[in-house]
Amino acid sequence: MNQKSLPIIGTDYVEFYVGNAKQAAHFYQSAFGFKPLAYAGLETGRKDSTSYVLRQDKITFVLTAALNPKSLVAEHQKLHGDGVKIIALWVDDATKSYQETTSKGAKSYQEPKVISDTDGEVVTAGVYTYGETVHMFIERKNYNGIFLPGYVKWQTDYNPENTGLLFVDHIVGNVGWGEMDKVADYYHNIFGFEQLISFDDKDISTQYTALKSKVMTNDNFRIKFPINEPAKGLKKSQIEEFLDFYMGAGPQHVALATNNIIATINSLRSRGVDFLDVPDSYYDTVIDRVGVIEEDLEILKAHRILIDRDEEGYLLQLFTKPMQDRPTFFFEIIQRKGAKSFGKGNFKALFESIELEQGKRGTL
Repeated sequence: MNQKSLPIIGTDYVEFYVGNAKQAAHFYQSAFGFKPLAYAGLETGRKDSTSYVLRQDKITFVLTAALNPKSLVAEHQKLHGDGVKIIALWVDDATKSYQETTSKGAKSYQEPKVISDTDGEVVTAGVYTYGETVHMFIERKNYNGIFLPGYVKWQTDYNPENTGLLFVDHIVGNVGWGEMDKVADYYHNIFGFEQLISFDDKDISTQYTALKSKVMTNDNFRIKFPINEPAKGLKKSQIEEFLDFYMGAGPQHVALATNNIIATINSLRSRGVDFLDVPDSYYDTVIDRVGVIEEDLEILKAHRILIDRDEEGYLLQLFTKPMQDRPTFFFEIIQRKGAKSFGKGNFKALFESIELEQGKRGTL
């Protein structure tokens, strides 16, 4: 592994640009069990946008909506719909991170800026990655506040139980035809990331569609970015569908880790979260492929949870349906039991399930 990887402690937060932040915040509270954390808007002096911050264990989501139609948030949301705009990276030195990446060719989003309040100061800076997606560098070692300066504590009387979600495992980006290698090279050359694994259209294909993917990671493995591009098939792939409706490259899904996927999926389903279906036939042969597991297969089958194994162990995973009306962004729920891979053995079953949904939408 390249020891010159940009020093990153972990994922600081994921910021979504949405049409209605207040209602989106309620959804993530009720459906996913996130807790209110912080707020910024008109009451805090902000004139162009409003943000609600929610947290569950080590996962922090920021939901931001425009306050006027001419704001950059409004323009982004109009073009792309609800989705991830900012993947914030927690670093020790935001200024150095910005200087290192921009000096190697990263496009600047925001020059280093110090923001402060009575709880201390935070240094922020940002660069663009694929599409209009941004990586913000967040240096918070001199800050003791609730989230960031400019935010106030947000409390509600409505606090549903959490669903057992722990941290961001990985974030997948979809890019256009022939763009995957360019984006992978960007992370290698500018961030010092290394390729963890790659999949071609032989690995990820069905009777009708195909895609390619490369997984880039930093040296502590806390940041993992699989990058997908379409591959030629008989019909329109899920990546092409995403690009058509998102209007370009962008984050396709965020994988959220749990240490009890059965309980987490059960809780999410009971709160109205819709997941992709998995055919019964998948479970007829899965144990022959993955070997001995600790879980009861019938319980996994009842919850439609997918199973895969690599040389390090096995993993359990399941994918939601899109979180918004456009068939773009969704979530993955994952539990790793030693495995460091990404469910290669599940690709065919997963993509056939996605194709069923595409067929219903008339986009296959």
